[in-house]
Amino acid sequence: MDTQATVKIPRAFEQMPDPRRDNRRHRLIDILTIAVFAVICGADGWAAVAEYGHAKFAWLRTFLELPHGIPSHDTFGDVFAKLQPEAFERCFTQWMQNLVQLSGGKLVAIDGKSLRRSFEQGWDKSGMAHIVSAFVQANRMVFAQIKTEGKGQELSAIEHLLKLLELDGAVVTIDALGCQKETAQQILDANGQYILQVKDNQPALHAKLQAAFTDALLDGFAGIEHDYFTETDGDHGRIEVRRLWVCWDLSLLGELAKQWPGLKSLIVVERTREINGHTSIERHCYISSLDRRTKAKRLAGHIRGHWSVENQLHWQLDVSFREDERRIRKGHGAENFSRLCRMALNLLKNEKTAKVGIAIKRQKCGWNNDYLLKVVTA
Repeated sequence: MDTQATVKIPRAFEQMPDPRRDNRRHRLIDILTIAVFAVICGADGWAAVAEYGHAKFAWLRTFLELPHGIPSHDTFGDVFAKLQPEAFERCFTQWMQNLVQLSGGKLVAIDGKSLRRSFEQGWDKSGMAHIVSAFVQANRMVFAQIKTEGKGQELSAIEHLLKLLELDGAVVTIDALGCQKETAQQILDANGQYILQVKDNQPALHAKLQAAFTDALLDGFAGIEHDYFTETDGDHGRIEVRRLWVCWDLSLLGELAKQWPGLKSLIVVERTREINGHTSIERHCYISSLDRRTKAKRLAGHIRGHWSVENQLHWQLDVSFREDERRIRKGHGAENFSRLCRMALNLLKNEKTAKVGIAIKRQKCGWNNDYLLKVVTA
């Protein structure tokens, strides 16, 4: 048995406070380790986690104590329902620091996702868990996540999430909800840079940007120092052309420019989509603290990279981990199981030797203990 497997993940959990009373039969580290391994191998609920433990009992007890055997599914459910998410997140972030570096211009995309069946009662969906994650695009990994009290409460989660991240030299992208002066200042204070989408939640800024860019585009940006980049892609009857203009003349915003900390550049992206003969055009505006040294092509990569969180995180959690189908509703259970899934996804992505998709990697881990150890120690 390679002792690395008993060290790399469990050691990150050694400081986790146990939420149970003194009459506990199972060690918390055993419960956590079995749960991580089970989710990596395909478990999608506490009953499946317990069944994994029973199926692998002979192997698990070679490195876990398991003084009273494998915990029941109720025990797993109760422990994770009571486990404080903040403590779990600290351990998660500590472990992730060994896998992901945020410095050196890395793109950190912050975005939210609802756990659609996590509400307590079918007639009241107000308690649905909503998770805001920080996704490191270069590594395609989740670095940290925070639960909000609802989709409308994402701002407080973004503020909390930014406090957890070491952003020195990183570029942070956030959709329009995060376009706030306080958020921009928080990123700058952490020595990061920002690209923030601007929509109607900042009506004056949005209107000013739209008017300025409409005039500039009509005049071909005459007399305005700017840079331009275009790219085209498409398949299956779809063609999309993306054009990006960036300018550094903040006078286009008038007095508004002074209100935004560290503002250096104004950006507009125009997307033209042709699908089966039907054409649509849309424009999106952004503000950024990146200066004129960051040209249009690099900015286009950052903005497009932000949306990779949809394909490389949310889509995989829904398809490979069936997150939107999960019916865990007790206590902190939904949030903590979601964190287990993100841990599993990170580990599976970090293992590069198997040239197959995430779903097959999970199956392979369940079939082959040696491969599972490779995944958790990669």
